[in-house]
Amino acid sequence: MVTELSDGKQPKIKMNKHTRLAKKEWLTAYLFLLPAAIFFLGFVILPMIGGIIISFFNYTPRVSEFIGMQNYIDIFRDPVFRKSLWNTIVLVIGNVPIVVVFSMFVSLTIYKRSSKVRSFFRSVFYLPAIASVVSITVVWNWIFHPNYGILNYILGLFGVDPLVWLGNPSIAKWAILMVLVTLSVGQPIVLYMASLGNIPKDYLEAAEIDGANERQVFWNITWPLLKPTTLYIVIITTINSFQSFSLIQLLTAGGPNYATTTIMYQVYERSFTLGQYGLASSMGVVLAVIVMTISVIQYKYLGSDVEY
Repeated sequence: MVTELSDGKQPKIKMNKHTRLAKKEWLTAYLFLLPAAIFFLGFVILPMIGGIIISFFNYTPRVSEFIGMQNYIDIFRDPVFRKSLWNTIVLVIGNVPIVVVFSMFVSLTIYKRSSKVRSFFRSVFYLPAIASVVSITVVWNWIFHPNYGILNYILGLFGVDPLVWLGNPSIAKWAILMVLVTLSVGQPIVLYMASLGNIPKDYLEAAEIDGANERQVFWNITWPLLKPTTLYIVIITTINSFQSFSLIQLLTAGGPNYATTTIMYQVYERSFTLGQYGLASSMGVVLAVIVMTISVIQYKYLGSDVEY
């Protein structure tokens, strides 16, 4: 409580040690965040705003003309863009459930093994996630080769004729999906393994004492406690699937007959190959809106009963 002095002046309140320490910690924390904030502002926020602005222009190396919503009208009239959108959705719908189910199955299986076995399988499955995409595509090109690829060799042992995996429009999309799954399961497996280690053993022991079988333990204990991790994996895998680019560029270049073209590849082709920066920016904005909408829906429905 501050009392008034005899001359009517208020006394100066000295900052105590705890207040000065808290202010110093606050300032230090923001100084550490400053480089990341500058990077995020300069390489994410500003380019994003610039892309939205350019999407309303007929912007090429020689022309810069405001045309309003015409770019958005043109891309939805473009059959190649509609096909790219459909290909992207197919990859997302195919990749996300497979990644979640497979990574959870692998994690539950190897978690029961010894620590050395767990470490080995974690390394094996996580290796494609940290390896160079170029080196991975070289390996998969050899696997998919129609003449001396190992995949056709294995099929030949069962009497199946060789397939042109990357040259057949009806097969190429599924070949890309196969590679995308192998690149996507590494991080989810590591995350699920960590989450399984955080489940209190008291819950599992109590369930065993009550006579619960493995299926009942999974649905009543393990699965509810893995929901926060599953929500994160679903959202991140969805975003990464929508952004598929380098894999397609190196394996098929969007072919054959646009069978593997995605929106991200269309953005690259329209901007850096054809110089149609306004049209490419409008495609990027549409992709961002789709990803944001789906992520919000996933969080609303999958995260409604998730506790952190």
